[in-house]
Amino acid sequence: MADDITVDCVIEDDRWQAADLEGLAATAVTATLEWVETGGEVVVMGCDDARIAALNADFRGKPKATNVLSWPSEDPEPHAPGERPMLPEGEELGDIAIAYDTCLAEAQAQGKPFDHHVIHLLVHATLHLLGYDHLNDPDAELMEASERAILATLDIPDPYRETD
Repeated sequence: MADDITVDCVIEDDRWQAADLEGLAATAVTATLEWVETGGEVVVMGCDDARIAALNADFRGKPKATNVLSWPSEDPEPHAPGERPMLPEGEELGDIAIAYDTCLAEAQAQGKPFDHHVIHLLVHATLHLLGYDHLNDPDAELMEASERAILATLDIPDPYRETD
């Protein structure tokens, strides 16, 4: 299946180069697509808080920085709450933007390795590209369970588990 997976990175903030965003994105996107048993193309842009705040304002009407944003290439098919969504039919799954500053601050505040946090956020965003969401409790439970399962394949601890 991995032959059918393409991850392209656009680096707008050089700190992502040093953090190996290309490797982290390839790991996260590949693990997610293999877990749902599909292929496709994803573009990941590594940026800073100012850039993601502008994108968040333009696309969501929220002029503030966030950790990650995603734009699916296709509108997801409606599905019953808590059911796995139908996978998109096209090869191009969509685009993801991820902000270095916010990711670093969150990882430090949560006492998590930076690479684990980034991979989690990219798994989360890739699931959004595939039609998963967290707009209601059943969908949120499905999405979190999916994230946990995917991260477990990468030996990354449960990001939702409380730490001491």
